[in-house]
Amino acid sequence: MANKKLTAKEIRQAFLDYFAGQGHEVCPSYPLVPPNDPTLLFTNAGMVQFKDVFTGREKKPFRRATSSQKCVRAGGKHNDLENVGRTARHHTFFEMLGNFSFGDYFKKDAIRFAWEFLTGKMGLDPERLWVSVFAGDEAEGLPADEEAADIWRQDIGLPEQRILRFGKKDNFWAMGDTGPCGPCSEIHYDQGELVACSEPGPCQGVACECDRYLEVWNLVFMQFERDSGGGLRPLPAPSIDTGMGLERLAAVLQGVASNYDTDLFQPLIARAAEIAGTGYGASEQTDVSLRVIADHARATAFLMADGVLPGNEGRGYVLRRIMRRAIRHGHKLGIGEPFLHLVCREVIAHMSVAYPELAERQELISKASEQEEQSFRRTLDAGLKLLRREMAALQQRGQRVIPGQLVFDLQARDGFPPDLTAVIARENGLEIDQQGYRQAFEKHQQVSAGQLGLQGVDPLYVTLADELGPVEFGGYEKLRQRGRVLALLTGPGLAAGDFAAAGEHSRVDRAAAGSWVEAVISPTPCYGESGGQVGDTGTVVGTGLDARVVDTVRPVADLIVHRLKITTGSLGVGDEVEIQVDGERRDDIRRNHSATHLLQAALRRVLGGHVNQSGSLVAPDRFRFDFSHFAAVSHEQLAEVERQVNGMIRANWPVEISWTDLEQARRAGATMLFGEKYAERVRLVKMGQVSLELCGGTHVERTGDIGTFKILSEGSVKAGIRRIEAVTGRAAVELFQRLARREQRLAEMLKCEPAGVADAIERLRQKEAAAQRQLKQLKQKLAESGGGDPLAQARRFGEVGALAVQTEGLELAAMRQFADKLRDRLGRGAVLALGVDRGKLAAVCSVSKDLSKQLHAGKLLQAVFAEAGGRGGGRADFAQGGGGDPAAAGRAVDVFYQQVEQVLGG
Repeated sequence: MANKKLTAKEIRQAFLDYFAGQGHEVCPSYPLVPPNDPTLLFTNAGMVQFKDVFTGREKKPFRRATSSQKCVRAGGKHNDLENVGRTARHHTFFEMLGNFSFGDYFKKDAIRFAWEFLTGKMGLDPERLWVSVFAGDEAEGLPADEEAADIWRQDIGLPEQRILRFGKKDNFWAMGDTGPCGPCSEIHYDQGELVACSEPGPCQGVACECDRYLEVWNLVFMQFERDSGGGLRPLPAPSIDTGMGLERLAAVLQGVASNYDTDLFQPLIARAAEIAGTGYGASEQTDVSLRVIADHARATAFLMADGVLPGNEGRGYVLRRIMRRAIRHGHKLGIGEPFLHLVCREVIAHMSVAYPELAERQELISKASEQEEQSFRRTLDAGLKLLRREMAALQQRGQRVIPGQLVFDLQARDGFPPDLTAVIARENGLEIDQQGYRQAFEKHQQVSAGQLGLQGVDPLYVTLADELGPVEFGGYEKLRQRGRVLALLTGPGLAAGDFAAAGEHSRVDRAAAGSWVEAVISPTPCYGESGGQVGDTGTVVGTGLDARVVDTVRPVADLIVHRLKITTGSLGVGDEVEIQVDGERRDDIRRNHSATHLLQAALRRVLGGHVNQSGSLVAPDRFRFDFSHFAAVSHEQLAEVERQVNGMIRANWPVEISWTDLEQARRAGATMLFGEKYAERVRLVKMGQVSLELCGGTHVERTGDIGTFKILSEGSVKAGIRRIEAVTGRAAVELFQRLARREQRLAEMLKCEPAGVADAIERLRQKEAAAQRQLKQLKQKLAESGGGDPLAQARRFGEVGALAVQTEGLELAAMRQFADKLRDRLGRGAVLALGVDRGKLAAVCSVSKDLSKQLHAGKLLQAVFAEAGGRGGGRADFAQGGGGDPAAAGRAVDVFYQQVEQVLGG
């Protein structure tokens, strides 16, 4: 090993520099949310961004690549969250160093590069390196990888005893059930006495489950393709995919036994320990909590930088679990104030040079993590109260098991961790129904996976895209265009025009009048729905043909599909047709799309640079714009945003559109959408000096063409995400006209000028409030005096009085006042007031303070509602409840008197 201990930053850069020197293109890390890949929750390996390159569906201008890929493994089959912090190697977030060959070099160079980098550049002792190769699998007809073994032995000079052979489980890799696959060769490093074997019996070396022989690098040799029948055939251009965890390599090179002891984690652990007022190494329990916080802060910062925010489903739910586990461990350490955002800042300070998006999103990360922690701390308090109430009810019924559904509801609905529920249950002599909880959780996972949409698209669309190539889109320049029908599709639901229910499609050669079909026509002026912009509508005409385009979609990249109703004639594959876009509708869409760009620019000016688009819908009649922000936007701020956008419209700037390469666009500071996959050539849309965005949508020629801009609403979508809905152009004018008509109608009804409507309504509101107060006072007096003096109905138990009164027309607040007044007049005693509130029986119970040790108001009310349904409880001297059956009021009165009599005697 080299004398100087390298930092993780130096290791990362050395890796990229080495492979750049070997002719590899250095590629930036892919986003953690894989663009246009619904099959993956998170990017979990370096090869993810090259998946389509390996399968041949995408071409790159280079055949060798290298990257340092940020990865998250949490959720799905990688869900071992509870191990993070407890072992030396488990992480939610990690970096994978990789080099890739797309039909260029193969095993010999891949092995040589790996050996040269580890021993030559990193200075690892060759005597400590062991390798494994694929031993073959007779059952599947997979041969042993003797080629790799020969390269290790003959070219590298590794002794035979350090070349081990393992089966398919360890040394064969596949992208999926079908597609590219092949053997792999793993490189292991013997850490020696630094890491003693923890397994029983003699250490089994590389095959052992202990950590001494640490896998540092996996070289995958993609040389086969598996078909749907399970058969294997050699790939025409074998490829290389390698992956090496930076955290593991750093641990080896820095001479430490745990990834958490490297310089990637130690500054974060030190910051967490400082906040907690403790030290790393104080105890194993403390160390676990500090490691959890350090790891989860990394995942939190990187996921938020890539657009994931905490939520209740999908990726947001995974992030929320990670964050709340970190917060729980902070709670265990005695940290009483929000802290996670402070550790996230430490992550940003140490990692933003390699990953600049962290610094760009610093404000968002800090605010979102602090807000989530504040919310969760409130949840903990509220959840504890709710759990204790449920436990009391169980114990009162003589039950000792908390239902699993309740445990899950506390978790999913209220965010209360199930492990904390279990701890509190044990402290109170109860247990939780683990099986019921697992069933509820698994059901939720199935629903969540469906909501996340991890199902992909109809395979026929993918086949068509491969077979037909890109559909030519001419709609930027023209609204009418001639094209040829390349494919026609139908499906079970299309007979009724229900495209959403079409199911799996099938191809047809011709469709007759009355048919609903999907047609691939190229070239086309119709814009396929993408980037938030809805698809075009219009007409298709040909020889004897008339058809109506009801929508245009883009189910996969480069495939534009027209959804049609054939009204006259027939349409067949190969036909020449003319497509006409609905120009007026397109103009409305263009105005709205250009307005979203100006809106984002104005929001950043008014609210701050943390604002980023997180979604949009651009329709002809309106648009909505979702953006990152952590508080309601004030009326004053909205007015300023609206003022600025309209100012940009009046400036009448030209909308400049150009094409450039992706890297130049990045350097120019172009705004890019989270989670969007961009090609090497991208389309830049510039408006004045305020907006520069990558966008494939349709736009106006000058900002003045938008006409006018009006915000309809602003509200919350989920934590950290706000939504603005707005209109422009014709829709805005129509809105103003409707508002003017409404104001004129109100003025006529109120008999005032339109300018005085607000004042007239305020006067009416004040009169109505005064009338309500008078009515409330009258009801109170009526209740107190109706039927004579209520005290005449009181029952005496020695020197103690008890009175139950049924009221009419009083809300719960008035009933409380009424009961207190009666108790004061009654003297030493208890009063029960019953009434109907929102259609349900409600009640309050008031007991003299000097009597409350004998007569407990909360327990009296629990007994009352046990008879009448509903729930009630409270203090010893005062309690209230509701939700009961009004028909049970009489029985409730009887129970009240019986309870008082049992306690005080006849």
